Amino acid sequence: MTHRDATPSRGTSPDRTERDLSEALAALAGGVQAAPDAYRTARGEWLRRERRRRIVLAVLITVVFALATLIGLWVLNQTPSHPGVIFSGLGPSLTRPIP
Repeated sequence: MTHRDATPSRGTSPDRTERDLSEALAALAGGVQAAPDAYRTARGEWLRRERRRRIVLAVLITVVFALATLIGLWVLNQTPSHPGVIFSGLGPSLTRPIP
């Protein structure tokens, strides 16, 4: 357990601390120089990433659609070539005979 002294140091007040911090941040911000084409560069990178995302999504959708189509055609092609029991015509007819 640590003990902290709750009494403020001489010469420090919340107003002075706030003023000193404000001056330090203003000096720091004043020294920052933005590149002249920073916005254009950032926007170009963002547009490139967005275009790449859209292309990847379109390719992914195309691949999934083509794969689903090929699987469906393969399943339909796996049906037996001989007629099944339902269509053999050997069972009793449900229609009434013509008199």
